[in-house]
Amino acid sequence: MAISNRLASERNALANNQTRLPKLSTGLDSVRAYQFEVQFTFPQGAEGLSIRQMSVAAKQVAATGPKIEPIEVHRLNDRYFYPGKSNMNELKITFDNLFASKTGSNLFAWFRACAYDPLTGYSAPITNGAAASKSFKAEKVRLIQYDGTLTPYSYVDFIGVFPIEVNIGEHNYGTNDFHTIECTFRYDFIDMFQSGIRNEGANLTTGFFPN
Repeated sequence: MAISNRLASERNALANNQTRLPKLSTGLDSVRAYQFEVQFTFPQGAEGLSIRQMSVAAKQVAATGPKIEPIEVHRLNDRYFYPGKSNMNELKITFDNLFASKTGSNLFAWFRACAYDPLTGYSAPITNGAAASKSFKAEKVRLIQYDGTLTPYSYVDFIGVFPIEVNIGEHNYGTNDFHTIECTFRYDFIDMFQSGIRNEGANLTTGFFPN
């Protein structure tokens, strides 16, 4: 088959096609960077938190992920590398300060309960992580990526998360942006997997906190 005929066949634009409209493959479409959502499962027993789970709108999630510190071995004039200890980069998220979910107050309450309380000077008041009812780390922070139909496409789970920094966004009459809260987190493990949801009608309800 000639190249022109093959391309025409792939585009579904041959003469025997009734619609005569091009049908391009979407197999190579990229996932849009701005279609995402962040969900929190807060630790049990954290004082000041009015909710156990929170789905929030985040303005930006900075690049993060695992990395390995290589072990360098010298043999005469050669160098060899082996995988060494793993290290998880910090997770930095900029949140829209929402009214309904009380994003700012809940994030600061989590910081006070699990990292440092500036009102009392206590550092990590909840320290018994082995107890079933209390832990200073969040069970999970889930980043959900949506496709063009707002159906969950993939998940990134950050496990064993706690905040190490909270920054209140700038208040400025000269801007036309929503107010933000920027938080930096540390996490123990990361998992990334595809969503099993393929029903476009069940996009925003069944996508929350799946097992």
